[in-house]
Amino acid sequence: MILSLAPMEGITGSSFRRVHAACFGALDRYYTPFLAPPRVGSGFGRKALKELDLERNAGLDVVPQLLTKHADEFVWAVRLLADMGYREVNLNLGCPSGTVVGKGKGSGFLRDPEALDAFLGEACARSPLPVSVKTRLGVSDDAEFGRILETYCHHPLAELIVHPRVREDFYKGAPRWEPYGEALERAPFSVAYNGDIFAPDDFERLTRAYPATRHVMMGRGILTNPALARQLRGGTAASREELRGFHDMLLDAYEEEIGGNAVFRMKEWWSYAQYAFADPVAVHRAVRKVRRVDEYKAAAAGIFGGERLADTPRFRG
Repeated sequence: MILSLAPMEGITGSSFRRVHAACFGALDRYYTPFLAPPRVGSGFGRKALKELDLERNAGLDVVPQLLTKHADEFVWAVRLLADMGYREVNLNLGCPSGTVVGKGKGSGFLRDPEALDAFLGEACARSPLPVSVKTRLGVSDDAEFGRILETYCHHPLAELIVHPRVREDFYKGAPRWEPYGEALERAPFSVAYNGDIFAPDDFERLTRAYPATRHVMMGRGILTNPALARQLRGGTAASREELRGFHDMLLDAYEEEIGGNAVFRMKEWWSYAQYAFADPVAVHRAVRKVRRVDEYKAAAAGIFGGERLADTPRFRG
C-alpha cells in the first residue's frame, strides 16, 4: 500500500515534508503544492525552485504537481523537472478555487473534455516523464465523471488520483466512493484514492469496500494527526511529547523559511491540528489572536501543557 501526502497550497511544502518525515517517518510519496509552469524558454522562479530544491527534498519521493491548461508550457516545465532529476509529474485537475477555475485550470479544465483530451494527447506524447493526474469527478454533477474517465482512459497515464467530489462541493459533504470504484474497474492504469481519510476506521472501510486499493493520498488527516500513516500500518498514536516535538521543529523550520510570518503559517496548521485535542475550541481560542512570536510560543506552551489529547484525532472542519 502506498501512503502519500496530498498537495495543499501554503502548508504541505518542503518545510512541512522534511519535518514530518523526521518526526514520524517518511511517507511513500509526497506531492508538491501546485506550481505554475514558467513560460517556454524561461526557468522556474525563486519560490518554485525552493520547493523543488533537491537538497530540501533529500531522501523523500517527491512528485511535482503542475497547474496549467497549455500543453507547450506543461511540456517545457516537465523538461526542466527531468533535468533536475525528478521522475514523475502530476497534473492538477482538482483545484476548486474560483480564481483557478475561472481561468479554465484545475477542476475548471473538466468543463471541456474535448480540450482536455487534446491536452493529454500532446502532453503524454511529448513529456519526458510519466504523467499522473489528480482529478475531481466533474464541475457540478457526478454524472460528468463517465465522460471524463473515458477521456483519461485514452491516454497512458502513470496514475489517476481520484478525489470523489465535484468542484461545486469544494470540500463539503461526504466523498462518493462509487465513482472511485468505477475508475478502479475501468482504468488501464493505476488508480489512487484521495478524500476524507481522517482516522484508521476510514481507511479500513475504504479498503474493505474496495480491496483493489493500492494507493491512498491523505491531506487534512495528516495535518490533524501526523502519526496517521504510522497508525494505518499498525503503529501507535502520537504522544503529547511527539506532537510537541513536531510542533517545535515545524515552527523552527517556518521561522528559518519565512521569518515572522511563521506565526501565521503555524496558525493555519492549528486550524487542522486543533482536532488532535479533546477541546478543539479551547485550542482555537488560544492561538487565534496572537500576532508576535513570543505571544504565539506562550499560547502553544499552554496548549501542550494543559489541553488533553483527543482519544481519536479526527479532522472535523
